Amino acid sequence: MKSLEDQLKNLFPDHESEPEVENNEQPTIWLQEEPLLCKYEKRKGKPITIIEGYAGADSDFKILAKEIKQLLSVGGSFKNEQIIIQGDYRDKIMAFLKEKGFKVKRVGG
Repeated sequence: MKSLEDQLKNLFPDHESEPEVENNEQPTIWLQEEPLLCKYEKRKGKPITIIEGYAGADSDFKILAKEIKQLLSVGGSFKNEQIIIQGDYRDKIMAFLKEKGFKVKRVGG
């Protein structure tokens, strides 16, 4: 039995197959000049960390929210142009954002 590639070569002898390119790069996120604000609040008695002040596209900010949640293995959400992370992770989040190239400003406490 012939492989699918061999069968396609028989059907289309002039066609040259293109090498598959793996794209393992993370999507690039627009970096802004203004610092992101990283603050701590308590809602319903539970601590949360809020990141806000991003002027780029919402889709980029959502990607950033997903990366932060995966890094910390915690829950969170993206609402009203804010990333809300469950728990007080200001130091870890600020270090992660600085590593990515963002300027970060700690607000409160």
